[in-house]
Amino acid sequence: MEIIKYVFTGRRLIKAMFVIFGFLLSSGTVMNAQPSKDKGVKLVRIDDKHKVDVIINGALFTSYQYPDNIEKPFLFPVIAPNGSVITRGYPIEPRKGERVDHPHHIGIWFNHGNVNGLDFWNNSSAIPADKKDLYGHIVLQKILKAESGKKGTLEIVARWDDNKGNTLLTENTTYIFSGDKNSRTIDHITRLTAVNGPVTIGESKEGLFAIRVDRAFEMPSNESLIFTDANGNPTTVKATDNTGVTGMYTSDKGLKGDAVWGTRNDWVVLTGVKDNVTISFGIFDNPKNPGYPAYAHARGYGLFSVNNLGQNAYDPKQEKISYKLAKGESMTLRHRFYVQSGSEIKTDSANKIFKAFSILY
Repeated sequence: MEIIKYVFTGRRLIKAMFVIFGFLLSSGTVMNAQPSKDKGVKLVRIDDKHKVDVIINGALFTSYQYPDNIEKPFLFPVIAPNGSVITRGYPIEPRKGERVDHPHHIGIWFNHGNVNGLDFWNNSSAIPADKKDLYGHIVLQKILKAESGKKGTLEIVARWDDNKGNTLLTENTTYIFSGDKNSRTIDHITRLTAVNGPVTIGESKEGLFAIRVDRAFEMPSNESLIFTDANGNPTTVKATDNTGVTGMYTSDKGLKGDAVWGTRNDWVVLTGVKDNVTISFGIFDNPKNPGYPAYAHARGYGLFSVNNLGQNAYDPKQEKISYKLAKGESMTLRHRFYVQSGSEIKTDSANKIFKAFSILY
């Protein structure tokens, strides 16, 4: 009888375990919140789906995506070490309660609003066909390397084309992914080369290295705001429910919130709470970059960007600067994205991250 009782109890236990596991799996959190024993960074090419998955310590961190129907490659989603998604879903995977403005804000991306007068930043499916000649788009040409290891290295070549298929710039970008139990890091190094003639990268506030964040990391607001893009197109961002909206920007100068926008910084950090966990992430400039220190294009509605190439656009008192590349001439830009779960990135820690990045590349 004791044996029969043990077997019956064991079966009930096993069944209960499967029910619990199935529930956690369907919730979309367990697979990332509970990484396997796999250590290091694994890059998985999925060519038929136009993406490269980046897996750190057994859990998905992000995917480099280059679909044919989007005007640029991007990293999406971006997942904090605890399993919380920090990027907005719209327009790729819309989620209830998030804003549906600015369809060109997707994941993490890199581009600019004024290249030979063409706007690469604002281009999306929302632009009418008869206006497309005013915009440029970025097309992946080749993946040179997708290397796994203690760090993961992704090297790509892309073209910055006009609407007629003429290439203005060749982009050679290296992504270096790393992480540990509580943090993830992306080092993004891009070399832009003029290939078919001179290229001028002019003033624009629309740039450069950016992320569009989940609703939890927006700043609370009760106002309807109108933002104007580089071409004068107004976009109204309506007031919404602030439940769970907890974001706060901090700059290396100690500025907070809306005061960060349009200021020059070594780094800017955005901190909020999602899934009852404090999550903090920052974008770090590099002293070797042209236009250093970068201006913060950090908006309370969820756009978090730094821009090295648009000082007069942020501060009309500054000189207008255009960067002219002769045919064959290059420009290199370096940025770091760092995210941690469980605590805020304090000033001392952010300064250490900045200094380490400054001497690395």
